[in-house]
Amino acid sequence: MTDFHHALRSLRVWDTELPSFDPASAPPEPLPLFHDWFTAAAAAGQTEPHTLSLATVDEDGRPDVRTVMLHDADARGWHFASHATSAKGRQLAARPEAALGFYWPVQGRQVRVRGHVLTCSPEEAYEDLHARTTGALASALVGRQSEVLDSPDTLAEASAAAWRRAEEEPDAPAPTWTLYVVEPAEVEFFQGDARRRHIRLRYRRDPSTATGWLRELLWP
Repeated sequence: MTDFHHALRSLRVWDTELPSFDPASAPPEPLPLFHDWFTAAAAAGQTEPHTLSLATVDEDGRPDVRTVMLHDADARGWHFASHATSAKGRQLAARPEAALGFYWPVQGRQVRVRGHVLTCSPEEAYEDLHARTTGALASALVGRQSEVLDSPDTLAEASAAAWRRAEEEPDAPAPTWTLYVVEPAEVEFFQGDARRRHIRLRYRRDPSTATGWLRELLWP
């Protein structure tokens, strides 16, 4: 057995006490439950609970995935940002649909979101970016995300210049920086169980219901 396979087979899953979850007590809409689970994950010491996997599809129909940060979750949907000229930006322009995946192993929980992606106004993108750190602004000012890079030295020079500008011009614009919102069509909450009796609660948009959402349990 190789070191890789030994390490892979030796890992335990959820080697901690997991919280209980009664789906009958879940709210009629998914957003309040997401807020509760997110807050609980942060309080339980989950590292970077605001990171998520973002899946999009390219022009050939091939799925693509990467890790980004959550910027907000409100009545409109789940917010994230990127350059419109990046790979994900180009993919979203051609096919504005996405899936998000949150995983909080400290509590054995996952949240999945699928839906149409709304591109926010330049004004909203500007406000979102400038509400963040100097480092975030400097990174946005570098730009050129997903382009081919000739060497780490070129990146270091561009980054240093961007940091100087961000510190000297804290209101500097980053024209391609774009704020996106995933308008949820489906939101699934997964609570792991040590005996593998996992609970999966899915919310689906359904305009025929009073809340606009249909709740259903899924087999794990």
